[in-house]
Amino acid sequence: MKKTYLYAGISILFWSTLATVSKLLLGTLSSYQVLMYSALFAALTLLAVNVINGKIKQLRHYRAKDYLLTLLICLPGTFLYYVFLYLGTAKMAASQAFIINYLWPIMSVLFACIILKERLTARKCIAFALSFLGVLTVAGGELFHFNAETLIGTGLCVLAAVSYGLFTALNQKWSYDEQLSTMLAFFATFLLSMLINALTGTAADIGVPHLLGFAWNGIFVMAIATVTWALALKAGGTAKISNLAYITPFLSLVWTFFILHEPIEPLSLIGLAIIVLGIFIQLKGKAGDA
Repeated sequence: MKKTYLYAGISILFWSTLATVSKLLLGTLSSYQVLMYSALFAALTLLAVNVINGKIKQLRHYRAKDYLLTLLICLPGTFLYYVFLYLGTAKMAASQAFIINYLWPIMSVLFACIILKERLTARKCIAFALSFLGVLTVAGGELFHFNAETLIGTGLCVLAAVSYGLFTALNQKWSYDEQLSTMLAFFATFLLSMLINALTGTAADIGVPHLLGFAWNGIFVMAIATVTWALALKAGGTAKISNLAYITPFLSLVWTFFILHEPIEPLSLIGLAIIVLGIFIQLKGKAGDA
């Protein structure tokens, strides 16, 4: 059990740095440039992991249909998720963007109802309403007082949450090895981002600080955190370990405060508490409602 919490703790620690590191990179680079290099580091790291653990041999049994289906399942959780999250983070405070991103557990429930045919209950509807109320609270400097950039950033971060929620539901419907499918998806994400960068003609002056940021995002946030989280879920109870993930946005606020010097706004804390309350209401009734 100690190993279970160690794995979960590593994932939570790395995930909590995503908003801060991404915001620093987005100060001088486009969203697609950040995603391209970060995805390359993630893909190569997962390739090394799959070679070491011998899983790479399983690809010999994959047919074209398996590769296509794997990408259709995973790209919403890699390419679309990070594109929307980076674009949204570039337009608003990193702390706000990351909190709104934590709508994804509720989106997972919504897509489970649509794709997996789970029942839509009153408890789930209350959870949805609370979570969106939390987003409204977080997004404005004052309640219901929005500027254009905040509105666009909020919409993009909500789309990121929708993308990741879709990914989790699709991942439950079709069962492929998570480490292999995530590796393939990050390679595809790298190629798609490279194509977009080539078409837009955007060039970047990449220095050592950028490379360190890409390496951190790709190796630790995208790759290692995914592997350790899968190990934690495998070793411990899914519901109990999943609840630990809600430490992440609170820890993220600490990083954005000390490194980016973003003040911790009372409305952000209230909005985050409302979002988490909605998630816990759903989790409490999950066994009986599903």
